[in-house]
Amino acid sequence: MTLDQILISAIILAVFGLFLWGRWRYDVVAVLALATATLLGIVPAKAMFAGFGHPATVTVALVLILSRGLQNAGATDIVAKYLLPPLKRPEAHIGALGAVAAGLSAVMNNVGALALLMPAALSSAARVKRSAAQVLMPVSFCSILGGLVTLIGTPPNIIVASFRGDIQGTPFSMFDFTPVGAAVAAAGIVFVALIGWRLIPPARRAAPSAAEAIHIEDYVSEARVGEDSAAIGQRLRELDAKADEHDAVILEVLRHGRRLALSGRHLDIDADDVLLIEAGPDALERVLKVLDLTAATERDKPGIVLGGEEISVMEAVVAARSALIGHTPETIRLRSRYGANLLAVSRAGTPIRSRLKNFRFREGDVLLLEGDTESLPDTASRLRCLPLAQRDITLGKLHLTGLAILVFVIAIAAAALGLVALPAALAVAAIAMVLFNIVPLRDLYEAIDWPVVVLIGAMIPVGAALQTTGATGTLIDGLLKVAAGASPVIVLVVVMVVTMTLSDVINNAATAVVMAPIGAGLAHSLGVSPDPFLMAVAISASCAFLTPIGHQNNTLIMGPGGYHFGDYWRMGLPLEAVVIVVSVPLLLVIWPL
Repeated sequence: MTLDQILISAIILAVFGLFLWGRWRYDVVAVLALATATLLGIVPAKAMFAGFGHPATVTVALVLILSRGLQNAGATDIVAKYLLPPLKRPEAHIGALGAVAAGLSAVMNNVGALALLMPAALSSAARVKRSAAQVLMPVSFCSILGGLVTLIGTPPNIIVASFRGDIQGTPFSMFDFTPVGAAVAAAGIVFVALIGWRLIPPARRAAPSAAEAIHIEDYVSEARVGEDSAAIGQRLRELDAKADEHDAVILEVLRHGRRLALSGRHLDIDADDVLLIEAGPDALERVLKVLDLTAATERDKPGIVLGGEEISVMEAVVAARSALIGHTPETIRLRSRYGANLLAVSRAGTPIRSRLKNFRFREGDVLLLEGDTESLPDTASRLRCLPLAQRDITLGKLHLTGLAILVFVIAIAAAALGLVALPAALAVAAIAMVLFNIVPLRDLYEAIDWPVVVLIGAMIPVGAALQTTGATGTLIDGLLKVAAGASPVIVLVVVMVVTMTLSDVINNAATAVVMAPIGAGLAHSLGVSPDPFLMAVAISASCAFLTPIGHQNNTLIMGPGGYHFGDYWRMGLPLEAVVIVVSVPLLLVIWPL
């Protein structure tokens, strides 16, 4: 191997290692790899940022904008509301959920599809007394499978299609993925609905939902401010600090039976105010003494004390890129800055109540938040937390539903008929969404998953360097020596297995960038068409079912479903086998060697 080949191979191995380590965001790792390769002269300086103008990168960003437009217009809400009946038979219920998830994911970002369907899935499961764990993993897996059906269904498809255009002059078109992708998705849905959900550990299937596991009401007590209490005249935020020292949280203040808005925490405490305090029995005794409060002998109103017309409680899951990730409630100033109380947290199905001020948030955590009814949904949105309760359709946007669908369909049809290049069609559609205020300007940049865009833009030149240095050829020669005498079909299966394995531990877009040249190179060395190998890479890169870290959807459901790290492979491994068994014969027929 030459020096350049050794260096680029070392960079790629370091990238994989840092992805596995998980301490640095994958977009940061990708940019670091690009900068290192450029400084070492492996990537030409003039080509350093070429990946950010690559059709694959631009197309991914535009698809995300159009996905947001369909969500804003209520198109996807209507699908979720009317096509998800709470069927009593688990096979029918999970099959219906899976089919809707796959259908939405075929035409929009699959993370967005899952975020929309998760509340509806949980609601329909609750109505037939089915656990969250029983439905969420099937929905996540089916949403990933749905991305296989079209070019815009998932970033690996876009990357592989663009790579084919680079090497053969013509990229894969919108529905080139459909014959194999639709069959694989259908087979996967059938497997998940009939067999897959039964492979989820029984302990998880029998477990209550995250909200039921928290039992927050058992930890909330009322305390009254006496006529001679030292708390009179103090600011609520002063009492907050004292309560924090004793592992307690002041949730609400009731004055003359009315709940007071707590957004600023600047409220002055008066005599006869009633404070709702969250604390364990021992902590409650301490905090009552410190704050000079009297425990109420009985509640003014029986039953649930949280929530009401002015104050609401919301269960939400921490999504990727949330401002909370890596912070504690104290460092993010959740109460003073966002006007929200953190009542409790559930991580992987385990409720956590004590020392919440020092709790460091992760993606997938389920939070129970309390705040003003009008501002709490906006607060959750600002924090990038996904509500787990089914939302009502936004009536103000319903008149735009048909327009949003029409704009989307025209763009896809124009690209599919070859009237205009796909990026151009999507760009015009995205501009139309903005002009018609379906995607307001303030939402335009927020709609784009920038870490994914940066990852793709940075990894494309690094992946190209594998080819220009000859490292790809060296790797291919090594693989061919190992598989000496094996038929191209066996090599195709090996490519799928290797790609699936990588995608289970690193981002699927990065997997596609690295494996597409290897798949095409193997096909060239074997003297066969690269098309079945490229299609195999696209399918395999999206099939990340063995771990919660291989795909954002798997991470999102971990908290609400109460799953453990080792639960995924039980359904995921046989599902990946189904994908290979179904896809390989179809690839050989539709994309012959």
